[in-house]
Amino acid sequence: MAERVIPEGGRRRHRPTKQGAVLSERLIIDTALRLVAQHGAAALSARRLGAALGADPSALYRYFRNTDALLLALSDELIGRAQEGWSATGDWRTDLRAIGLRIHASYQSNPQAALLTAHRTTGRPHETRAVEAILGILRSGGFPDALAVRIYHAFVDQALAFAAQDAAALALPEAARESDEEVWHAVYGRLSPETHPNIAATFPLLAADMRGSGYPFALELTLGAMEALRPAADGR
Repeated sequence: MAERVIPEGGRRRHRPTKQGAVLSERLIIDTALRLVAQHGAAALSARRLGAALGADPSALYRYFRNTDALLLALSDELIGRAQEGWSATGDWRTDLRAIGLRIHASYQSNPQAALLTAHRTTGRPHETRAVEAILGILRSGGFPDALAVRIYHAFVDQALAFAAQDAAALALPEAARESDEEVWHAVYGRLSPETHPNIAATFPLLAADMRGSGYPFALELTLGAMEALRPAADGR
């Protein structure tokens, strides 16, 4: 998709596509996510999207001026899905844990899209709502503004970094994933206690733990560090 700006008032198209659907931003985003899940980054072209939607590729420019604008919309959609059904409990630790796990799960639900979007800043409504919510949790939880901002930065980057890493593993072809898992037994499980005593001693635990994501435990470590940094209620 090449750069082409369409005036705001000209972005509506009420005539149905060849599939009988009315083209909309929502339909384009949902279709793009489906295509990315199937074909990766190659799916984000006006030609492929137009074909999937049953619309002329040029009609997409009524909604997104270029591929990057669509990519940011996909990123914001994943952030929005992480917030669906969530409401604050008033306990900062419980609320941050829920948001972190929701972000991670949302990106794992579409690993191909996660690989393309986890590092982007969208400035779109779902993202701004998430930033506002997280900062609100921290400020209401007694964290001074300067500390709240630094914790927000670390918290979000950790969630997105794990999301991207775990998504990369999920996006691998099945044979590659199985090969990576087999390395733990074929290589690490056969290392000698004489040369690798620590691996040999912990191998059963290590092999079992490496089958899942390290994010939930890393999140708990981070929450514990936040608690240690949080000023006492009496201000000391």
